[in-house]
Amino acid sequence: MAGHDHGHTPAAWTGVTIAFIGFCVAGAFTVAANPLGFWAGMVIIALGGVVGAAMRAAGLGMPKTQHPPQPQPAAQSQAQTQTQTQAQTQS
Repeated sequence: MAGHDHGHTPAAWTGVTIAFIGFCVAGAFTVAANPLGFWAGMVIIALGGVVGAAMRAAGLGMPKTQHPPQPQPAAQSQAQTQTQTQAQTQS
């Protein structure tokens, strides 16, 4: 995992940190039997996701060009090769 640089961005760290704080707040108020505090913690958790997404949109997340291409299954790549070969022979 460390070789892939997965999530090592300011957007990821900030979003997860805010969500963790929200989880702690919701957990503390659950133990204290305070529903309003619990839901405040849940709002903080959701806020972590919103902040992380906003920071990613602002360019502080991992660019999409760094993701490695996904390997194609053998059957799909064979079908594409056959289609390309047929198109070339018909031309």
